[in-house]
This record gives sequence, structure tokens and C-alpha cells, in this order.
Amino acid sequence: MNYALLDRGDRLSRALAEEFHALAEARGFKVNDVSPEIVVSIGGDGTLLQAFHRFKNQLEQVSFIGIHTGHLGFYADWKKGEIAELLDLMVSSEPRKVQYPLLHIEITSSLGKTDFLALNEFTLKSVDGTLVAALHINDEPFEMFRGDGIVISTPTGSTGYNKSLGGAVIHPSLEALQIAEIASINNRVYRTLGSSVILPKHHHCDIVPDSEEELFIGIDHLVMQMSTVSNITCRVADDKITFARYRPFPFWNRVREAFIGGSV
Repeated sequence: MNYALLDRGDRLSRALAEEFHALAEARGFKVNDVSPEIVVSIGGDGTLLQAFHRFKNQLEQVSFIGIHTGHLGFYADWKKGEIAELLDLMVSSEPRKVQYPLLHIEITSSLGKTDFLALNEFTLKSVDGTLVAALHINDEPFEMFRGDGIVISTPTGSTGYNKSLGGAVIHPSLEALQIAEIASINNRVYRTLGSSVILPKHHHCDIVPDSEEELFIGIDHLVMQMSTVSNITCRVADDKITFARYRPFPFWNRVREAFIGGSV
């Protein structure tokens, strides 16, 4: 089996990466950073996001495995002391392949159209402070937004920035996107829905900012500054990310451990 490995870069993650390489070589695995079958992430969920963006053009060929150096994350099934157990299972058994929905973002500016994929979320803010943008759903005007920004998340991303904004936590078996407002302005002059909106796969939303506004755009952990943006279209992507599960760890167990903890 060919694999690629990315680690967070801290001392513990580098040591675990060396351990993984040594144990994997002893079991006949080969490193292949160009066309791997398995992509292993060692660190946290942020490291897995980096791995996803590195191999996002090979999603049909690769499966991801996360090894967490701290507490178990939403994308990591394995802890730092379980590398040998993981590799033994990789040799002796076939994994259950689990696929999660992704977010497709198309940004239109004076430079043309640019497409992006996000595993967690897309974030839009104004460089100057208040973001002013029209929101359309399925090509119909929905609201005129004024506030700090807009977050559009995937189901797995719903446990991140979206949740801190009061959005719902969505199971990743549901192919949907969620729109959440960041500190919207609501008074007699300006009015938004004020709650998160969940759209199914066959729906899309368009954000139409002032074309002269300078914008901060976030695609997961990546942040860029753009101007002359005339339209942003978001929908559930046709592509999905695949995780190789060698043991069960249900999504709601992950949610409970991350936010509630302990025994119920």
C-alpha cells in the first residue's frame, strides 16, 4: 500500500511520524507523496485540513486517516499510542469507507471565476468592518445582509465556527450546507433572518457584495484578501472526502466527547 504522511511539525508529531514510517516500512508499506492510496495526518484537525487541501485534486483515489496528538478530533480516529494497532489493522483488514460532503465555492471577480473546495467552511468578512451584501437563494432575493460577516459550513464544519455562532450541528450523512450570520445588524432599517439557514444539496446560495468592497475570504484555514468580487456562489460539492475507518467511532460520540465529555 502506498501512503503519504503530513504532520503538524511540532516535536511530538514529528516523533510520531518517524514511528509511523518505521512501523509502516516493516509491514511493507511504501511512501508515495505523489499518488498515495492513503493519506495519514498526524497532529490535529487543522493538520487534516492541510492534508485535504494538498490532495483535494485526488479525492477519488485517496482515503484519509487522522492520528491526533491530543484529544480525539472530528477527523481523527486514533491517538498517539495506537499507531502499531492502526498499522496492524491496515495489514489485516479492509476499512469501512466513510464519505463526508464538501462545499463548492465559485468566486466571480474582475479576474474571472475561481473555484474552491472547503472541508469545514467558507467565511466572508469586509476589510473595512461592516459587510454589506445581498443574499440570494436559488436565484431569488432572500435578504440584504449587514454585519460582521457570513459563514457557510459543511455538516462536519457545523461543529466549528458555525456552532459558535449558534448554528445547528448537522450529521455528515446529510448532504447540506449551512449559512450562519456573524453579528448581523437588525433594526427598523436593516433586517435579516437572524438565524442559521440549512440548504439541501440541490439548492445554492449567492452572495453579492459591493464590487468596490475589499473582502477577507476564508476557505477552511486559508485566508485571502480579494477585491472587485461581484458574486460568490456556494453549493454542496459533487466531490466528497473519504475516510478509512478501521474501527467504529460514530459522529454523535465525537460530538459528545468534544462538547460534553464524560459519561452521560
